[in-house]
Amino acid sequence: MMLFMNGFNSQILSQNLFSGADSFSMMAVPFFILAGEFMNRGGITKRIVNAANAMVGHVRGGLGYVSILAILLFASMVGSAVASTAALGAILIPMMVRAGYNRDKSTGLIAAGNILSPIMPPSVPMIIFGVQAGVSVTSLFMAGIAPAVYLSASLCILWFFVAKKDNLPTAPRQSKREVVKSLIEGFWALLLPVIILVGLRSGKFTPTEAGVITAIYALIIGLLVYRELKITMLMDCLVSAAKSSSVIMFLAAAAWFLPG
Repeated sequence: MMLFMNGFNSQILSQNLFSGADSFSMMAVPFFILAGEFMNRGGITKRIVNAANAMVGHVRGGLGYVSILAILLFASMVGSAVASTAALGAILIPMMVRAGYNRDKSTGLIAAGNILSPIMPPSVPMIIFGVQAGVSVTSLFMAGIAPAVYLSASLCILWFFVAKKDNLPTAPRQSKREVVKSLIEGFWALLLPVIILVGLRSGKFTPTEAGVITAIYALIIGLLVYRELKITMLMDCLVSAAKSSSVIMFLAAAAWFLPG
């Protein structure tokens, strides 16, 4: 529409679009999205769910708590609500339905839980806001941890009453050996958010470098440790990440035109 505005210069449009995306910090966005693709196809997401299930899956409505905990963990690695909803929803919603949960309420829980993703670092919206507003992205990340944890706790309290009202089923408690096995298998997945937060807090790397480290870490773990990510899958991961990143980057670039 702007191209047809009277007196509007298309060259200015292209220059400003480029300026809106020409930022070192914005480079973190495609890397975190790419990391999410590697996690989904490399078995990291599945092991996050298994670890959460081993810890809280045996209580009434346990899969709901598993979902909330898994969302918090996944959000601390990727920071994209779309990626988190797609990855965890595909795993957890069918799992909850098979266990006798209501599909609509299960879907609602996954959707509501993923409001954590834009809050928990590394948050893609925080990166975009920090770049456009000139605010420290690292400071925004550190400020998002406590609210994300509080929201997770609030969701757990709400789910407690839902589980009690609907008399949701309980799963058998896993043995200590099974719990330990799940935690050991998920160790490399659970280590990633620790690396990100410690590195950002200590100033060892910037948010953009954190995105690169996350993508490389997920690639190595998927290829060499869990061995579920194959070389033949890499092109699909890159194409999918490029498509998702292009939408976000274009919106961020177009926001440069907003007044003020």
